[in-house]
Amino acid sequence: MSDPSRRTALKAAAAAATLAVVGFPNLARSQTRMFTLPPLPYADSALAPVISANTLGFHYGKHHKTYVDNLNNLVKGTAHEGATLEKIVADSAGKADQAGMFNNAAQIWNHTFYWNSLKPKGGGKPSGKLAAMIDSDLGGYDNFRKEFAATTVSQFGSGWGWLVVEGGKLKVVKTGNAEVPFTKGQKPLLTIDVWEHAYYLDYQNKRADYVNALIDQLLNWDFAAENLAKA
Repeated sequence: MSDPSRRTALKAAAAAATLAVVGFPNLARSQTRMFTLPPLPYADSALAPVISANTLGFHYGKHHKTYVDNLNNLVKGTAHEGATLEKIVADSAGKADQAGMFNNAAQIWNHTFYWNSLKPKGGGKPSGKLAAMIDSDLGGYDNFRKEFAATTVSQFGSGWGWLVVEGGKLKVVKTGNAEVPFTKGQKPLLTIDVWEHAYYLDYQNKRADYVNALIDQLLNWDFAAENLAKA
């Protein structure tokens, strides 16, 4: 019988090797071989009033930056030094002795994907192929919206809600803590962050209000459509 951990690692590596992420600025190394904090795709006040500049200042400027700083320290002198972010995530997934490496690398990836999943004056219904797949795979936009909100809000503790492609079909899934869908062979299209630091300054314990506001006013369907085209 084959080793389950080896099968998991091979699956994650294969998924990462084929993953094409749209709109990610500078997730590769800089000339100094260090990971850098990717710039936001909009001004820190651009998502207000749904997400305030104050929240973005802490979430992006403190939390996201800390993951970058931590990973740069963790990869020094290891086999991961010089590797891409996606390869580090894939290679460290499911390995208890590399949990710190995985958590920080995956959180850099997740947060960068999250910023690109949002845009000012976003939300509403998608169009084209994405809309057709939502109709065929998820029972139409209204059903998708209900399922996406419920799945994301119901994530126990910290984590993420995702719209993904798996086996050529759309699915709504959630992951805990730093987990990422592409280590399970799923192609992410959109995500919503439900770690408390993503919303607590603006919404306190009203996670559902935050999630519903993002879906209706900030989701970046253009980003999702571009990711779908590369799935």
